[in-house]
Amino acid sequence: MEERQLAIHVEGLNKVYKLYDHNRDRLVDSLGLARKKRYREHYALRNVDLDIYQGECVGIIGTNGSGKSTILKIITGVLNETDGVVAVNGRISALLELGAGFNMEYNGIENVYLNGTMIGFSEKEIDEKLQDILDFADIGEYVYQPVKTYSSGMFVRLAFAVAINIEPEILIVDEALSVGDVFFQTKCYHKFEEFKKMGKTILFVSHDLGSIGKYCDRVVLLNKGVKLAEGKPKDMIDLYKRVMAESKMEDIPKKENGHAEIEGVAWKESMILNPDKQEYGDKKAEIIDFGFFDATGKITNTVSKFEECVLKLKVQFHEDVLNPIFAFTIRDLKGTDLTGTNSLIEGLEPGLIEAGTILTVSFRQKLPFQKGQYLLQLGCTGYNGDELEVHHR
Repeated sequence: MEERQLAIHVEGLNKVYKLYDHNRDRLVDSLGLARKKRYREHYALRNVDLDIYQGECVGIIGTNGSGKSTILKIITGVLNETDGVVAVNGRISALLELGAGFNMEYNGIENVYLNGTMIGFSEKEIDEKLQDILDFADIGEYVYQPVKTYSSGMFVRLAFAVAINIEPEILIVDEALSVGDVFFQTKCYHKFEEFKKMGKTILFVSHDLGSIGKYCDRVVLLNKGVKLAEGKPKDMIDLYKRVMAESKMEDIPKKENGHAEIEGVAWKESMILNPDKQEYGDKKAEIIDFGFFDATGKITNTVSKFEECVLKLKVQFHEDVLNPIFAFTIRDLKGTDLTGTNSLIEGLEPGLIEAGTILTVSFRQKLPFQKGQYLLQLGCTGYNGDELEVHHR
């Protein structure tokens, strides 16, 4: 049996930042005049081990601040490690900060050669790839204009085209596939799949758990700078959901007995809340909590396509309400309604609900959506005669 070759080896990796309360402390420390430590140490990465073999597609997931981008920057040489071992066997192309090496005064073609040379390619190799890069970027005659005249979309298209068409042995991607318009994104994902079929080594960081599950052979879960686990994509995604829910639970104020300060607050504290949400209604009934739950019963912000999930609403009644109607709508980011239902359509008539009652309402669903982000609208309404009253939406 052929022995697998290591493409990336990371052992005992630490990245420590010094945090100073005052700029003068930083100056004193830099001059070597400090008699005592004037800073606090923050570990962005702590004792991380990671082996990636040639031909593997490995995903790295974790909450914000877990160290995902830091480890990529150390592997690509953008950052230096505090201590530990990092060894790379193969030529890397990194889709991290696209266009970071561009000169804004140069035109597009000049920047292609500049960027390619920085990656480590000869002029002849770039000559051979130039037409592929220009075809992929598809920005027309703008390639002869200074980059400073480009729109942000054209800039990203050219930067991405350079990085992905150089055909490296190792491709490192940090949330860079969803750039440009929908047609360009399709082209990016197609190229990504080509790399995978060619047996290239890919290290992939993304919050898009659908793409992580689809493309990756193995997934590493980081949490607060520590490698928590690694394994099959589905297992790691399930663990990640649990970590997210638990981290939200830690932020909930506790009483002395250890219980949440407000009964049931944990659901909505685990969700991603819109800071610009709109609320209105007479508040005869109030939605005090809500949450999405996956097929295993764990609260989550991420639902897989066609996987059964449950949306739960917790509604508190401040006045008597006859046959309240509970509703939800899911919209895309442009505000277009995609799906939804309400308890009246589903044939539920709860009768008279007395003031002081707290009801939990569950909607069991299998959502057919493609990967992306969606908005959720919740409502509790009711009829007073023929007039519809909005209690809380």
